[in-house]
Amino acid sequence: MTKIILTGDRPTGRLHIGHYVGSLKRRVELQNSGKYDEIYIMIADAQALTDNMENPEKVRQNIIEVALDYLACGLDPKKSVLFIQSQIPELCEMSFYYMNLVTVSRLQRNPTVKTEIQMRNFEKTIPVGFFTYPISQAADITAFKATTVPVGEDQAPMIEQTREIVYKFNNVYGETLTLPDILLPDNKACLRLPGTDGKAKMSKSLNNCIYLSDTEEEIQQKIKTMYTDPTHLRVEDPGHVEGNPVFIYLDAFCKDEHFEKYWPEYKNLDELKAHYMRGGLGDVKVKKFLNNVIQEELRPIRERRLELAKDIPAIYKILEEGSKIARAKAAQTLSEMKEAMKINYFADKELIAQQAEKFGK
Repeated sequence: MTKIILTGDRPTGRLHIGHYVGSLKRRVELQNSGKYDEIYIMIADAQALTDNMENPEKVRQNIIEVALDYLACGLDPKKSVLFIQSQIPELCEMSFYYMNLVTVSRLQRNPTVKTEIQMRNFEKTIPVGFFTYPISQAADITAFKATTVPVGEDQAPMIEQTREIVYKFNNVYGETLTLPDILLPDNKACLRLPGTDGKAKMSKSLNNCIYLSDTEEEIQQKIKTMYTDPTHLRVEDPGHVEGNPVFIYLDAFCKDEHFEKYWPEYKNLDELKAHYMRGGLGDVKVKKFLNNVIQEELRPIRERRLELAKDIPAIYKILEEGSKIARAKAAQTLSEMKEAMKINYFADKELIAQQAEKFGK
Protein backbone atom coordinates (compact mmCIF):
# COMPACT_ATOMS: atom_id res chain seq x y z
CA MET A 1 0.00 0.00 0.00
CA THR A 2 1.24 3.47 -0.90
CA LYS A 3 2.12 5.45 2.24
CA ILE A 4 1.11 9.10 2.02
CA ILE A 5 1.35 11.99 4.49
CA LEU A 6 -0.87 15.09 4.57
CA THR A 7 -0.45 17.83 7.13
CA GLY A 8 -0.27 21.61 7.30
CA ASP A 9 -0.83 24.87 9.15
CA ARG A 10 -3.09 27.92 9.05
CA PRO A 11 -1.20 31.04 7.87
CA THR A 12 -2.36 33.38 10.62
CA GLY A 13 1.16 34.24 11.79
CA ARG A 14 4.71 33.00 12.01
CA LEU A 15 5.12 29.47 13.34
CA HIS A 16 6.24 28.98 16.95
CA ILE A 17 8.02 26.26 18.89
CA GLY A 18 4.68 24.66 19.72
CA HIS A 19 4.23 23.97 16.00
CA TYR A 20 7.85 22.88 15.79
CA VAL A 21 7.83 20.22 18.51
CA GLY A 22 4.18 19.29 17.93
CA SER A 23 4.48 18.40 14.26
CA LEU A 24 6.98 20.37 12.15
CA LYS A 25 10.16 18.73 13.43
CA ARG A 26 8.52 15.33 13.04
CA ARG A 27 7.49 16.13 9.47
CA VAL A 28 11.09 16.74 8.52
CA GLU A 29 12.14 13.47 10.14
CA LEU A 30 9.39 11.57 8.32
CA GLN A 31 10.27 13.29 5.04
CA ASN A 32 13.87 12.17 5.35
CA SER A 33 13.06 8.66 6.61
CA GLY A 34 12.37 7.28 3.14
CA LYS A 35 9.34 5.40 4.50
CA TYR A 36 6.71 7.47 2.68
CA ASP A 37 5.91 7.53 -1.01
CA GLU A 38 4.24 10.94 -1.11
CA ILE A 39 4.23 13.88 1.33
CA TYR A 40 1.87 16.85 1.04
CA ILE A 41 2.36 19.92 3.24
CA MET A 42 -0.50 22.41 3.01
CA ILE A 43 -0.67 26.09 3.88
CA ALA A 44 -4.34 26.21 4.88
CA ASP A 45 -5.26 29.75 3.83
CA ALA A 46 -8.90 28.93 2.99
CA GLN A 47 -9.37 27.50 6.46
CA ALA A 48 -7.67 30.55 7.99
CA LEU A 49 -10.24 32.75 6.26
CA THR A 50 -13.10 31.04 8.13
CA ASP A 51 -12.37 33.29 11.11
CA ASN A 52 -10.39 36.01 9.33
CA MET A 53 -12.72 36.80 6.44
CA GLU A 54 -12.68 40.50 7.27
CA ASN A 55 -8.89 40.58 7.36
CA PRO A 56 -7.68 38.73 4.25
CA GLU A 57 -4.46 40.72 4.18
CA LYS A 58 -3.41 39.01 7.43
CA VAL A 59 -3.72 35.63 5.75
CA ARG A 60 -2.15 36.86 2.51
CA GLN A 61 0.94 38.25 4.24
CA ASN A 62 1.48 35.16 6.38
CA ILE A 63 1.59 32.71 3.46
CA ILE A 64 5.25 33.57 2.91
CA GLU A 65 6.00 33.57 6.67
CA VAL A 66 4.80 29.98 6.99
CA ALA A 67 6.58 28.92 3.80
CA LEU A 68 9.86 30.37 5.08
CA ASP A 69 9.42 28.55 8.39
CA TYR A 70 8.75 25.29 6.55
CA LEU A 71 11.84 25.54 4.38
CA ALA A 72 14.05 26.83 7.19
CA CYS A 73 13.14 23.81 9.33
CA GLY A 74 14.16 21.44 6.56
CA LEU A 75 11.10 20.66 4.47
CA ASP A 76 12.45 19.99 1.00
CA PRO A 77 10.33 20.72 -2.11
CA LYS A 78 12.20 17.89 -3.87
CA LYS A 79 10.83 15.44 -1.29
CA SER A 80 7.59 17.07 -0.13
CA VAL A 81 4.85 18.88 -2.06
CA LEU A 82 4.33 22.32 -0.50
CA PHE A 83 1.07 23.91 -1.66
CA ILE A 84 -1.60 26.51 -0.89
CA GLN A 85 -5.06 25.21 0.00
CA SER A 86 -7.11 27.84 -1.86
CA GLN A 87 -5.39 26.95 -5.13
CA ILE A 88 -7.03 23.50 -5.06
CA PRO A 89 -10.74 24.19 -5.86
CA GLU A 90 -11.49 20.46 -5.85
CA LEU A 91 -11.29 20.58 -2.05
CA CYS A 92 -14.37 22.85 -1.89
CA GLU A 93 -16.42 20.45 -4.01
CA MET A 94 -15.39 17.49 -1.88
CA SER A 95 -16.33 19.40 1.29
CA PHE A 96 -19.79 20.06 -0.17
CA TYR A 97 -20.42 16.36 -0.71
CA TYR A 98 -19.13 15.45 2.75
CA MET A 99 -21.57 17.90 4.35
CA ASN A 100 -24.33 15.45 3.47
CA LEU A 101 -22.64 12.78 5.59
CA VAL A 102 -22.29 14.79 8.83
CA THR A 103 -25.00 16.07 11.17
CA VAL A 104 -25.02 19.45 12.89
CA SER A 105 -25.13 17.77 16.30
CA ARG A 106 -22.00 15.75 15.46
CA LEU A 107 -20.09 18.91 14.59
CA GLN A 108 -21.27 20.54 17.81
CA ARG A 109 -19.81 17.63 19.80
CA ASN A 110 -16.35 17.96 18.25
CA PRO A 111 -14.11 18.93 21.22
CA THR A 112 -11.67 20.91 19.08
CA VAL A 113 -14.47 22.97 17.53
CA LYS A 114 -16.04 23.64 20.94
CA THR A 115 -12.71 24.81 22.36
CA GLU A 116 -11.94 27.03 19.38
CA ILE A 117 -15.41 28.61 19.51
CA GLN A 118 -14.91 29.50 23.17
CA MET A 119 -11.42 30.88 22.55
CA ARG A 120 -12.72 33.20 19.84
CA ASN A 121 -15.89 34.17 21.73
CA PHE A 122 -17.99 33.16 18.73
CA GLU A 123 -20.81 31.44 20.59
CA LYS A 124 -23.93 32.36 18.55
CA THR A 125 -22.01 34.44 15.98
CA ILE A 126 -19.92 31.56 14.68
CA PRO A 127 -19.37 31.69 10.89
CA VAL A 128 -20.71 28.60 9.10
CA GLY A 129 -17.35 28.11 7.41
CA PHE A 130 -15.58 27.93 10.75
CA PHE A 131 -18.23 25.63 12.22
CA THR A 132 -17.78 23.17 9.35
CA TYR A 133 -14.01 23.26 9.12
CA PRO A 134 -13.69 19.64 10.36
CA ILE A 135 -15.46 18.71 7.12
CA SER A 136 -13.05 20.86 5.13
CA GLN A 137 -10.17 19.19 6.92
CA ALA A 138 -11.56 15.80 5.97
CA ALA A 139 -11.51 16.90 2.34
CA ASP A 140 -7.89 18.02 2.68
CA ILE A 141 -6.85 14.65 4.08
CA THR A 142 -8.84 12.39 1.77
CA ALA A 143 -8.11 14.36 -1.41
CA PHE A 144 -4.52 13.21 -1.23
CA LYS A 145 -5.38 9.68 -0.05
CA ALA A 146 -3.35 10.29 3.09
CA THR A 147 -2.61 7.20 5.14
CA THR A 148 -0.85 9.17 7.87
CA VAL A 149 -1.59 12.58 9.41
CA PRO A 150 1.11 13.83 11.84
CA VAL A 151 -0.50 16.38 14.16
CA GLY A 152 -0.56 17.52 17.76
CA GLU A 153 -2.83 16.02 20.38
CA ASP A 154 -5.42 18.79 20.06
CA GLN A 155 -6.17 17.72 16.49
CA ALA A 156 -7.06 14.11 17.36
CA PRO A 157 -10.85 14.80 17.31
CA MET A 158 -10.51 16.19 13.79
CA ILE A 159 -8.84 13.03 12.52
CA GLU A 160 -11.53 10.92 14.19
CA GLN A 161 -14.20 12.93 12.39
CA THR A 162 -12.38 12.40 9.09
CA ARG A 163 -12.34 8.66 9.73
CA GLU A 164 -16.10 8.74 10.38
CA ILE A 165 -16.68 10.51 7.07
CA VAL A 166 -14.52 7.97 5.23
CA TYR A 167 -16.41 5.07 6.80
CA LYS A 168 -19.77 6.65 5.87
CA PHE A 169 -18.77 7.48 2.30
CA ASN A 170 -17.32 4.02 1.64
CA ASN A 171 -20.35 2.36 3.21
CA VAL A 172 -22.79 4.32 1.04
CA TYR A 173 -20.89 4.52 -2.24
CA GLY A 174 -18.38 1.68 -2.11
CA GLU A 175 -14.69 1.53 -1.21
CA THR A 176 -13.30 4.76 -2.60
CA LEU A 177 -11.60 6.82 0.11
CA THR A 178 -8.48 5.99 2.12
CA LEU A 179 -8.81 5.70 5.91
CA PRO A 180 -6.15 7.90 7.58
CA ASP A 181 -4.28 7.21 10.82
CA ILE A 182 -3.10 9.89 13.23
CA LEU A 183 0.58 10.12 14.13
CA LEU A 184 1.21 11.90 17.44
CA PRO A 185 4.61 13.17 18.63
CA ASP A 186 6.62 10.37 20.26
CA ASN A 187 7.79 12.74 23.00
CA LYS A 188 4.86 13.20 25.41
CA ALA A 189 6.07 16.68 26.32
CA CYS A 190 5.51 17.64 22.68
CA LEU A 191 1.85 16.66 22.62
CA ARG A 192 0.84 20.15 23.69
CA LEU A 193 3.44 22.74 24.63
CA PRO A 194 2.02 25.35 27.04
CA GLY A 195 2.43 29.08 26.57
CA THR A 196 5.22 31.03 28.23
CA ASP A 197 2.54 32.50 30.53
CA GLY A 198 1.56 29.07 31.85
CA LYS A 199 -1.69 28.84 29.88
CA ALA A 200 -2.49 25.38 28.54
CA LYS A 201 -1.98 26.26 24.89
CA MET A 202 0.66 28.28 23.10
CA SER A 203 -1.26 30.65 20.85
CA LYS A 204 -0.47 33.62 18.64
CA SER A 205 -3.62 35.38 19.83
CA LEU A 206 -2.57 35.01 23.48
CA ASN A 207 0.89 36.44 22.76
CA ASN A 208 2.57 33.65 24.72
CA CYS A 209 4.72 32.15 21.96
CA ILE A 210 8.38 31.76 21.16
CA TYR A 211 8.55 32.04 17.37
CA LEU A 212 10.99 30.12 15.20
CA SER A 213 12.09 33.42 13.68
CA ASP A 214 12.56 35.28 16.98
CA THR A 215 15.93 36.94 17.48
CA GLU A 216 18.33 35.68 20.12
CA GLU A 217 17.44 38.67 22.32
CA GLU A 218 13.69 38.09 21.96
CA ILE A 219 14.01 34.44 22.93
CA GLN A 220 16.15 35.30 25.94
CA GLN A 221 13.66 37.89 27.16
CA LYS A 222 10.67 35.56 26.74
CA ILE A 223 12.36 32.77 28.68
CA LYS A 224 13.49 35.21 31.37
CA THR A 225 9.88 36.21 32.06
CA MET A 226 8.39 32.71 31.78
CA TYR A 227 5.82 31.47 34.25
CA THR A 228 7.24 28.80 36.58
CA ASP A 229 6.09 27.32 39.91
CA PRO A 230 4.18 30.01 41.87
CA THR A 231 4.96 28.22 45.17
CA HIS A 232 8.72 28.33 44.51
CA LEU A 233 9.23 31.78 46.05
CA ARG A 234 12.75 31.33 47.45
CA VAL A 235 15.74 29.36 46.21
CA GLU A 236 15.58 27.02 49.21
CA ASP A 237 11.89 26.21 48.65
CA PRO A 238 11.04 22.80 47.12
CA GLY A 239 9.74 23.26 43.59
CA HIS A 240 7.25 21.47 41.35
CA VAL A 241 8.22 20.29 37.88
CA GLU A 242 4.80 18.90 36.91
CA GLY A 243 2.88 21.60 35.07
CA ASN A 244 5.90 23.93 35.18
CA PRO A 245 6.37 25.36 31.65
CA VAL A 246 10.15 25.70 32.06
CA PHE A 247 10.51 21.99 32.74
CA ILE A 248 7.94 21.02 30.10
CA TYR A 249 10.07 22.91 27.57
CA LEU A 250 13.16 21.11 28.84
CA ASP A 251 11.35 17.78 28.45
CA ALA A 252 10.65 18.70 24.84
CA PHE A 253 14.06 20.07 23.85
CA CYS A 254 16.74 18.99 26.32
CA LYS A 255 19.27 16.21 25.65
CA ASP A 256 21.93 14.77 27.95
CA GLU A 257 24.68 16.37 25.85
CA HIS A 258 23.26 19.81 26.67
CA PHE A 259 24.31 19.30 30.29
CA GLU A 260 27.86 18.43 29.30
CA LYS A 261 28.02 21.63 27.27
CA TYR A 262 26.05 24.12 29.39
CA TRP A 263 25.63 22.71 32.92
CA PRO A 264 28.12 19.91 33.73
CA GLU A 265 27.04 19.98 37.39
CA TYR A 266 24.25 17.61 36.29
CA LYS A 267 24.37 14.50 34.12
CA ASN A 268 20.81 14.65 32.87
CA LEU A 269 17.39 16.23 33.28
CA ASP A 270 16.32 13.77 35.98
CA GLU A 271 19.14 14.99 38.25
CA LEU A 272 18.17 18.60 37.62
CA LYS A 273 14.51 17.90 38.40
CA ALA A 274 15.42 16.07 41.60
CA HIS A 275 17.44 19.06 42.84
CA TYR A 276 14.66 21.50 41.98
CA MET A 277 12.05 19.40 43.79
CA ARG A 278 14.06 19.10 47.00
CA GLY A 279 14.88 22.82 47.02
CA GLY A 280 18.07 24.81 46.74
CA LEU A 281 17.85 25.58 43.03
CA GLY A 282 16.59 28.91 41.72
CA ASP A 283 14.46 29.54 38.64
CA VAL A 284 16.98 32.00 37.20
CA LYS A 285 19.61 29.27 36.75
CA VAL A 286 17.11 26.85 35.23
CA LYS A 287 15.87 29.49 32.80
CA LYS A 288 19.43 30.34 31.80
CA PHE A 289 20.01 26.68 30.96
CA LEU A 290 16.72 26.50 29.02
CA ASN A 291 17.74 29.59 27.07
CA ASN A 292 20.99 27.89 26.00
CA VAL A 293 19.07 24.78 24.90
CA ILE A 294 16.43 26.70 22.91
CA GLN A 295 19.00 29.01 21.32
CA GLU A 296 21.02 26.03 20.09
CA GLU A 297 17.91 24.48 18.54
CA LEU A 298 16.57 27.60 16.85
CA ARG A 299 19.77 29.36 15.76
CA PRO A 300 20.33 27.32 12.55
CA ILE A 301 16.62 27.60 11.66
CA ARG A 302 16.70 31.37 12.03
CA GLU A 303 19.89 31.65 9.96
CA ARG A 304 18.48 29.51 7.13
CA ARG A 305 15.29 31.56 7.19
CA LEU A 306 17.19 34.84 6.77
CA GLU A 307 19.07 33.34 3.82
CA LEU A 308 15.90 32.04 2.15
CA ALA A 309 14.21 35.42 2.56
CA LYS A 310 16.73 36.95 0.17
CA ASP A 311 14.87 35.36 -2.79
CA ILE A 312 11.12 35.59 -2.11
CA PRO A 313 10.08 35.03 -5.77
CA ALA A 314 11.76 31.62 -5.58
CA ILE A 315 9.61 30.73 -2.56
CA TYR A 316 6.42 31.63 -4.41
CA LYS A 317 7.59 29.52 -7.36
CA ILE A 318 8.00 26.51 -5.05
CA LEU A 319 4.43 27.02 -3.80
CA GLU A 320 3.07 27.47 -7.34
CA GLU A 321 4.68 24.27 -8.60
CA GLY A 322 3.58 22.37 -5.51
CA SER A 323 0.01 23.58 -5.93
CA LYS A 324 -0.08 22.26 -9.51
CA ILE A 325 1.02 18.82 -8.34
CA ALA A 326 -1.44 18.86 -5.45
CA ARG A 327 -4.33 19.88 -7.68
CA ALA A 328 -3.70 17.01 -10.07
CA LYS A 329 -3.80 14.55 -7.17
CA ALA A 330 -7.00 16.05 -5.72
CA ALA A 331 -8.67 16.08 -9.15
CA GLN A 332 -8.01 12.36 -9.54
CA THR A 333 -9.55 11.59 -6.15
CA LEU A 334 -12.58 13.79 -6.89
CA SER A 335 -13.07 11.99 -10.21
CA GLU A 336 -13.12 8.66 -8.40
CA MET A 337 -15.60 10.02 -5.85
CA LYS A 338 -17.97 11.31 -8.53
CA GLU A 339 -17.84 7.97 -10.31
CA ALA A 340 -18.72 6.20 -7.06
CA MET A 341 -21.55 8.68 -6.42
CA LYS A 342 -22.90 8.19 -9.95
CA ILE A 343 -22.59 11.88 -10.85
CA ASN A 344 -19.93 11.52 -13.54
CA TYR A 345 -22.59 11.87 -16.23
CA PHE A 346 -20.49 12.82 -19.22
CA ALA A 347 -17.77 10.25 -18.57
CA ASP A 348 -20.24 7.40 -18.04
CA LYS A 349 -20.57 5.97 -21.54
CA GLU A 350 -22.68 3.08 -20.27
CA LEU A 351 -25.25 5.50 -18.82
CA ILE A 352 -25.41 7.45 -22.07
CA ALA A 353 -25.87 4.23 -24.08
CA GLN A 354 -28.62 3.02 -21.72
CA GLN A 355 -30.50 6.29 -21.94
CA ALA A 356 -30.12 6.35 -25.70
CA GLU A 357 -31.56 2.88 -25.96
CA LYS A 358 -34.38 3.72 -23.52
CA PHE A 359 -35.55 6.82 -25.35
CA GLY A 360 -34.78 5.47 -28.79
CA LYS A 361 -37.50 2.83 -28.58
